[in-house]
Amino acid sequence: MSQGLNPIERRTAFSLAGVYGLRMFGLFLIMPVLATYGQELDGFSPLWVGIAIGAYGLTQGLLQIPAGMASDRYGRKLIITLGLLMFAVGSLVAAMADSIYMVAVGRALQGAGAVASAILALASDLTRDEQRPKVMAVIGSFIGVAFTVALVAGPVLANWVGINGLFAITAVLALAALLVVHTLVPNAVQKAPTGDLVAVPARLWALLKDRDLQRLDVSIMVLHLLITAMFVALPLALVDAGLQADRHWTLYLPGMILAFVLMVPIILFGVKRGQTRNPFLFAIGLQFAAAMMMAFNLDSVWGLSIGLVLFFAGLNYLEAALPSLISRISPPGDKGSAMGIYSTAQFFGAFAGGVLGGILYQTVGAQGVFLLCAGAIALWFGFMWSMQEPRKMRSLTLSVDLARRDTDALASALSALPGVIEVILIPEQHAAYLKVEDPFDLDQARATLNP
Repeated sequence: MSQGLNPIERRTAFSLAGVYGLRMFGLFLIMPVLATYGQELDGFSPLWVGIAIGAYGLTQGLLQIPAGMASDRYGRKLIITLGLLMFAVGSLVAAMADSIYMVAVGRALQGAGAVASAILALASDLTRDEQRPKVMAVIGSFIGVAFTVALVAGPVLANWVGINGLFAITAVLALAALLVVHTLVPNAVQKAPTGDLVAVPARLWALLKDRDLQRLDVSIMVLHLLITAMFVALPLALVDAGLQADRHWTLYLPGMILAFVLMVPIILFGVKRGQTRNPFLFAIGLQFAAAMMMAFNLDSVWGLSIGLVLFFAGLNYLEAALPSLISRISPPGDKGSAMGIYSTAQFFGAFAGGVLGGILYQTVGAQGVFLLCAGAIALWFGFMWSMQEPRKMRSLTLSVDLARRDTDALASALSALPGVIEVILIPEQHAAYLKVEDPFDLDQARATLNP
């Protein structure tokens, strides 16, 4: 069996990663500069900066699950196309805005183009079961790259073209992503089984009550609350400390590079010890130290810089660890529903962070925002303390024709295989969902399914 991606899977991985990355780059591009370059907009205030930064999270959180379900019914590319067109419309609304209020409307329309679930589902349709994690990893890595490049490019581009020009650039990026969808992304000839791709409404409540999944949902919500709250206050704090807005990239670029370097020992420690819990808690601790450093060094560019590096080091580790954890912990056949809840929590966190950050900056200043972040992190750390070391499991989705098969006998046969922890067979989806750990032989499972 081939251990690498075939040509279609490589094309799928990089074309869809490009679509996802272009869209996220457009969303992130405005974050480090709206508070500083948006001051000429009518109605400008820290509160409305926070609302505008976080507005995409509200609409994206509301529409993430419905858009994924719609892609399952009406087609992946149709929903992706409509979502990118909506993103472009939102970008143009913001590009033509002369008030912060219309910028917020534009950001909300950008978020309404909620295509993440449809993109991931299309990626699954176009890849083999055993190669799917590699494709998802490529797409995920482009999100991190988009965030990093946007932090550096935002201040540079804003100095040249202003806030309205940045939004015009994001509209062009959305159209470029649309071109990629219809010229480079392969057409799917079949759908992968639904349960691991998009949310199933009947399963959402049961997953919301799962304590292990709750920890991860809370984690991603708080993490993105921190990001948007920080970028309401941090650009303004840096200006007050003496670093002009057009020079912020000189802090963000080396800060991100150093943060990636600091992240490596955390990863290596976890791999060497076979641990997830302790590195996870340590990364949260870095975030707390970062918030406190910023809160009590408002007049020092160096103090804010150290806080930024610590924040990004923890952020980079957690952003990489959380999707892996939710994939491992989700019940077999429910990963689509679990990821739907997780993504919704993420975007609602982004909205809440923008609003709370704006309110606090307007009422008590940057220190209040950073202390809010520190308090949220402390509560988060306490909530995560009871986290157990997750078993080294993974989920597999195997296609099988279950018509005229004794599903009870087949489930028993699969459960008896070495390494199989849980089996769910869904005849309507022609799918076998397995939760497995080593030692597990995929070929043996396939032979059992298709003797």
